[in-house]
Amino acid sequence: MDIHKYRSVYFLGIGGIGMSALARYFHLYGAIVSGYDRTPTNLTALLIEEGIPVHFDENPELIPDRPDLVIYTPALPKDHRELQFVIEKGLPLKKRSEVLGMITENANTIAIAGTHGKTTVTTLIAHILRTAGKDCIAFLGGISKNYQSNLVVSDSSFKLPEGTPSYFIAEADEYDRSFLQLYPNIAVITSADADHLDIYGNIDEVRLSFGKFTSHLKKDGMLILKKGAGILPENTGKYTVQTYNSESDADFYPVNIHLKNNRFVFDLVTPERTIPDIALALPGKFNLENAIAASAVAYTIRISDEVISKSLVTFKGVERRFDFQVIQKNFVYIDDYAHHPEELKACILAVRELYPSKKITGVFQPHLFTRTRDFADAFARSLELLDKLILLEIYPARENPIPGIDSAMLLQKVKLQDKKISGKEDLLDELEFEKPEVLLTLGAGDIDQLVKPIRELFINKE
Repeated sequence: MDIHKYRSVYFLGIGGIGMSALARYFHLYGAIVSGYDRTPTNLTALLIEEGIPVHFDENPELIPDRPDLVIYTPALPKDHRELQFVIEKGLPLKKRSEVLGMITENANTIAIAGTHGKTTVTTLIAHILRTAGKDCIAFLGGISKNYQSNLVVSDSSFKLPEGTPSYFIAEADEYDRSFLQLYPNIAVITSADADHLDIYGNIDEVRLSFGKFTSHLKKDGMLILKKGAGILPENTGKYTVQTYNSESDADFYPVNIHLKNNRFVFDLVTPERTIPDIALALPGKFNLENAIAASAVAYTIRISDEVISKSLVTFKGVERRFDFQVIQKNFVYIDDYAHHPEELKACILAVRELYPSKKITGVFQPHLFTRTRDFADAFARSLELLDKLILLEIYPARENPIPGIDSAMLLQKVKLQDKKISGKEDLLDELEFEKPEVLLTLGAGDIDQLVKPIRELFINKE
């Protein structure tokens, strides 16, 4: 069935970053949209402001009368009262990933996968296409700072359901193997490190799943693969494979790299030519690689060199991705979504590169008991790159506690002299007393609710 024929759509877990993008999409073309989420957030407040009703009580009586479609997130507990009601009543029910697959299945789709970097790459590709004047719709896993949304729609009039844009751009999430619902024309894989081991069990299964994702590429499609990601593409006879890296052993790579005002400037080597003097607005080597991946997509769909260069220098980034909150003479505050050891390492090293003589204080909220258990030693090694660590309690998300797995266990493994555990309610007092030089807040849980109070604390003290 054409997904756009659904006129009443209800979301279970509407406040999630991927779910809210879908909710905005259905709302944009005229469907009646509403939903449930566990707690109010800035994002749910914006949805309500945009005309999408959201409630926070787990109450089946608040579900609209027989919606055409109910969309749910796999992060929702299986015993959730509203989910059980929907199942018992036999209402049409689909996962978020299924719906995204239905929206994009007959479209010209660009899908970006990877355990790290996919949100920034997806958002940057959307910005490049917008800058080029291409007709596109992008579903993002974060809030674009250029467009203040996780749904980016081109300036041209929104045509659905009468027509489709030239490109759909979608973040392809590996959790729960969701990305296997997508069949893209162009796929990007940025990384395939061990993660979601509660789903996959081990890194070999993670990489096998990414390999399976490559087999979903449409005939005559293009795979843009990070060189060294450890992925073995499948069915390569039906599509082209090109690689990228920050080194010189790939189809796309940078040369003449240098720093100017703490930002990278480089020439981009492509299979046919070199694009000179690209200035990247975002700091960090990981963002250099993200920019190369996005530029490879732009090159593939014949975006001009001038537009690629303009887009990279005007890209403001994604909220909670190396997100500068306060820049003062004696104090800098950066917020980042990092919740995996490799992401923490990349973020902290990038800060060290920018502020080599400053003391770096990190506030980290571990995300999930299983992830903390599976990567405790790796988390400890990454957190040791800080000068001072303030550890919050584990954010459980969809999980129940695991005996012996808590922040005290993790803190014990961290070989830092200056380390402690703090409650969220005590953190502002801790930071006011500490007077850090460079402050990082890190994590994928509800630590984002502390960003505004921390920013206001230090702005008001200036």
